[in-house]
Amino acid sequence: MLQDDGDLQEKWDSLTALARNDWICWMTSVKQAATRDKRLGRLQEDLMAGKRRPCCWPGCPHRSEAARKWVEP
Repeated sequence: MLQDDGDLQEKWDSLTALARNDWICWMTSVKQAATRDKRLGRLQEDLMAGKRRPCCWPGCPHRSEAARKWVEP
């Protein structure tokens, strides 16, 4: 994905490690492939629009105690 689009790769590379981690966790936190596909499209759109982190997401559950309640049963 990133390798095929130089502009997208540049945007990704400009993110901090924590911001990239947030996007990765956001992408992998879903169970269904269809949802991952939708999120991949949104990730591309948001990065190209200048957004640096996923919106309306509590954050990575492995980094934030407060975020665990949203992803753990």
